[in-house]
Amino acid sequence: MRIRRDLSVPIVTTALALALAACGAGGTGQNVGAKSTAQGGGSGPSAEHTDDISVGVKPDQNAVKLLPAAVKAKGTLSVAMDLAYPPTTFMASDNKTPIGFNPDIARLIAAKLGLKLQINNVKFDTIITGLQADRYDFTASTMGATKERLQVLDMVDYFNAGTGVSVPYGNPQKLGTHTLCGHHVGVTSGSTAELQWLPQLSKQDCTDKGKPAIKAVTLPSLNDALTQLVSKRIDAVMYDFTGLEWAATQQPKTFEVLKPLVATKTVAVALKKGSALTPAVKAAIQSIIDSPQYAQALGRWGLQDLGIKTAAAAVPQD
Repeated sequence: MRIRRDLSVPIVTTALALALAACGAGGTGQNVGAKSTAQGGGSGPSAEHTDDISVGVKPDQNAVKLLPAAVKAKGTLSVAMDLAYPPTTFMASDNKTPIGFNPDIARLIAAKLGLKLQINNVKFDTIITGLQADRYDFTASTMGATKERLQVLDMVDYFNAGTGVSVPYGNPQKLGTHTLCGHHVGVTSGSTAELQWLPQLSKQDCTDKGKPAIKAVTLPSLNDALTQLVSKRIDAVMYDFTGLEWAATQQPKTFEVLKPLVATKTVAVALKKGSALTPAVKAAIQSIIDSPQYAQALGRWGLQDLGIKTAAAAVPQD
């Protein structure tokens, strides 16, 4: 994990901490079952939905038939997630319940396969190695398919996402998506913003035109990056635009997301390359997409316009 040591993380204001902070991960598993209760009423991206969306969902027998015998006998699926990225993957205010679109999808996958689910809270940039080492069965973490990832992973599309740029409210430096040359832009470690989009934007908009490169500042999480932005240690943050929009909603007149977005693309659930589980998980995702719960999960996290129709094998997005 690469972090610029000259940019120490300042103390977050109470309001920002409440809006954005997520529980730190120790890599321990959390069993998530039907006993979760809805603590936050209402709907939409600002509500806290701690209820288990998979309650009452019956297994899809066509998907169950594809399960490897060993997995069926074990009765449990293990999913890896970095629970620090609202609104797709984070902790509820009780600091123990994983919530967001990705936990919803993971619970639905397990339900469609007639299995229990274990959620493991781990850093994003360790997820792929964990899958390769068979520590986890799959990940639902808004991961984009790249040529490099597809060399070691099976990936199945499950919704659309994109990358955007956030600046302080009012955009005091009058920055644009394509006018970031020479500026310090925060990215999270292991993200496609760090690995793909910022380098590509820097080349196309800046260095190819004789302008100074965008200065990437790699930080552990979105919370860290937005904290640096508030304290004026960096000029902008490049990240998944759903997370940036969530932050802007939670902290009015603190952040704004630039238009146009850097990129939009389909993201995928991922498993170890050649996993015997892949056909079953793919069938389960298609069953979810075809069900009312898919639109429900998208809608309650403010992602209602980002659904897809087909759980296709992912293709490179780079």
